Amino acid sequence: MRRLDAKSLRKPGLCFGTDMLLKTLLIASLLGWVNCLENQSMTPEEKTNIRNQILEMFDHAYGSYMKYAYPADELMPLSCKGRVRGEEPNRGDIDDSLGKFSLTLIDTLDTLVVLNKLDEFDDAVKKAVRDVRLDNDVVVSVFETNIRVLGGLLGGHVMADLLRQRGERMQWYRDELLHMAVELGHRLIPAFNTSSGLPYPKVNLRYGILNPLSRTGTESDTCTACAGTMILEFAALSRLSGESVFEEHARKALDVLWERRQRGSDLVGTVINIHNGEWVRKDSGVGAGIDSYYEYLMKAYILLGDDTFLQRFNIHYSAIMKYISQPPLLLNVHMHNPTVSVRSWMDSLLAFFPGLQVLTGDLKPAIETHEMLYQVTKQHKFLPEAFTTEFRVHWGQHLLRPEFAESTYYLYKATGDPYYLRVGQSIVEKLNAFARVPCGFAAVQDVRTGTHEDRMDSFFLAEMFKYLYLLFSEKSQLPINMDDYIFTTEAHLLPVSLSTTQVTVQTNVTAPVAHDEDLFTHSCPSTETLFPNNPTFAKTIRDGYKYLTGVGRAFTPLPIREIELPLHDSGMEPVEFLKSMGISLTPLNDFTLGDSIAQSVPNLKHKGVFRVKLVAEVSQTIEEELVVPHAVQLISPPFLGRAVLTAGPAKFGMDLTKQEHGVKGTIVKASPYTACGPIENAAEVKGRIALALRGDCMFAAKARWLQQAGAGGVIFIDHREGSNSEETPLFQMVGDGDSTEDITLPLVFLFSREGAVLTSALEEHHNVDVLLLPKERQLGHEKPVSMNIKLRLREEGGSEGRAAPGTTLELVLEDDEVLLKETDEEELGGKQQSQRQQVCSQGRTGPRSTDSLQALNSKPEPGTNP
Repeated sequence: MRRLDAKSLRKPGLCFGTDMLLKTLLIASLLGWVNCLENQSMTPEEKTNIRNQILEMFDHAYGSYMKYAYPADELMPLSCKGRVRGEEPNRGDIDDSLGKFSLTLIDTLDTLVVLNKLDEFDDAVKKAVRDVRLDNDVVVSVFETNIRVLGGLLGGHVMADLLRQRGERMQWYRDELLHMAVELGHRLIPAFNTSSGLPYPKVNLRYGILNPLSRTGTESDTCTACAGTMILEFAALSRLSGESVFEEHARKALDVLWERRQRGSDLVGTVINIHNGEWVRKDSGVGAGIDSYYEYLMKAYILLGDDTFLQRFNIHYSAIMKYISQPPLLLNVHMHNPTVSVRSWMDSLLAFFPGLQVLTGDLKPAIETHEMLYQVTKQHKFLPEAFTTEFRVHWGQHLLRPEFAESTYYLYKATGDPYYLRVGQSIVEKLNAFARVPCGFAAVQDVRTGTHEDRMDSFFLAEMFKYLYLLFSEKSQLPINMDDYIFTTEAHLLPVSLSTTQVTVQTNVTAPVAHDEDLFTHSCPSTETLFPNNPTFAKTIRDGYKYLTGVGRAFTPLPIREIELPLHDSGMEPVEFLKSMGISLTPLNDFTLGDSIAQSVPNLKHKGVFRVKLVAEVSQTIEEELVVPHAVQLISPPFLGRAVLTAGPAKFGMDLTKQEHGVKGTIVKASPYTACGPIENAAEVKGRIALALRGDCMFAAKARWLQQAGAGGVIFIDHREGSNSEETPLFQMVGDGDSTEDITLPLVFLFSREGAVLTSALEEHHNVDVLLLPKERQLGHEKPVSMNIKLRLREEGGSEGRAAPGTTLELVLEDDEVLLKETDEEELGGKQQSQRQQVCSQGRTGPRSTDSLQALNSKPEPGTNP
């Protein structure tokens, strides 16, 4: 196709308006071409090419892990080596996924079968049986170990057993993976030894919880998803092994969460106390901290056929759609007061929710939210870890998370709309363009800069490639029938036939709750019923959100929306209150109304009725949140203020911009370093500025523990190795969803590289004093003096003209030298008086002007006097 060039359309004599019209038509045609491409059907050849590309990408990622990392838990794709816990810098709670059990290999087992790599699967199972040990003296996350390792072992066993039954492969297999899964299940069971039945968040694989050598068991809180995402794996383990204890514990945890829901709103919070069942964080959403709790209620019904889980899910889902879902947004609200939104940003984990809505048969909001997420990926290449409701970056990290691909797969399978194939194609292309590195695929440290992080999480292989490959595959091209399986939250495959395998477990039936039911309440959605001969169903819903973020079309403000409020003359307090909020009201009788409006709303002329004009616009340029750079300045010997570390501020605690001289103190490391519990070295911390590592809990929780210990301030240090202020934009630390007015400490945040400077100084000099303050007010920092600069060539005998009043620096080029003059031109009626002269050129031969200017512009050598 011949490319149309706007310049070739211009002809002499065309008026400006015609020229602009042609430009507009060109842009419109290009946008139309892009839209057409997104909506056009994909040929079988195209799908085959993309599927082969996905296989090549998987080979690159999995091959790099096996070549450079195995038997380590994860691959470090930038370093081209394995990540072994204890041998690399501690990353806080991120490392709780690593248990020295070849995590990536176990997590990838059933993906190998789905991608029809059966030889590699046979080899991987043999390696797992031969090499992997589970009795390691290491503290791991119960949640992560369950979904990744236990789920991986079960998914691998189910696939191996299937291939063995077919009689073609795996004839040597004797349920070794299932035996390993049972062993791991017993190693996780001690975490449930609490008075409530909610599990501890961590467990020692060898020593459990109560053993003095366990190094855990002091935690008091866990997240809702952490406690509520056990039932699929534990119930499958019980039904495959015949040991009911696993399913019983998982059911009990779900019972507690259900009983502790807020009865008025039917919502749950984010963090709960595992001993007394009290909510620690009361913000409620469908993203991080809660996400897979809702997912597992629905999927437990599908896997186990127990109506109890469906009843609970439906009640929660009604509450979500009432309070949290504001299409296309999914907000976080206060569980006790759900009309109050507790934050202005969303996290990327909620991208799974459209896929869950597909399973429930609620397609319209699923399509709306997915389209919003797609527009964000168009704007930022990937989904940022968190983004604002105005679609700006809140936290720019992207860990190659698969949730958006997961929802894309579900929507395509539900609608058959080729649009979602194009969305999947864009995911493939962006991964290759922006995440691929020589030794695998690397997480993106910040979507705004494109910098990489030395990290390739196991879920990238377990989930991303599975969903993408299935998206572009027909049933006949797959080695298994996907309709026979349910995906866990880690995309491991469990057979729905387990619902017919009964074990004796104690169950807690949900008490009847008034709830509206419809045709689909007790059945999986049927695409034939939902979309009878209507393949464009999804498009009609999507189109309203096509340019939500402003990407892809010229800026046009949205129309003015008008709301009539009956505020009567007798009570003007509401009017004054609205004015205090910056909302102006104009009486309707001050407007000149068209006849059509007056006729359609006959009571508009009532006295005392006002019109409010709300104008909503999409910003033409996406402006990042203004962050005032702060500084940690080392002021004790031998630094004496010369070492200044760039720091980020907090949205809570002491406002350092209002402290004229900053906050001074001696630094000390908190113990525990993450400061997520009682401070063990409170005597040392008291009155000093504490150093605390990011991770394990929220910034606000750390600040409260350190404030309780008497700290005079806190410096948080990033646990992500290699992060630094030069490559990663600063951000403001936020609270935990609850009120943070009780926190009065000064708080700043250092990236890893700057934090290493501070901790090294502390190790070497022991007593290190620092100053916390806005960077522009650091000691020794002087604002530049504003001056006028003139450069002129004075002719011999020529008179000196007058310059503008004020202090000026004047470079005068004469025959034999360059003079630097400072003159004050307002004294004595404007007479110029030379205050100081300095000879800047040393040579007396040859042209002076060029050499002299070069001398002025060059930097002095070290040790010379400028």
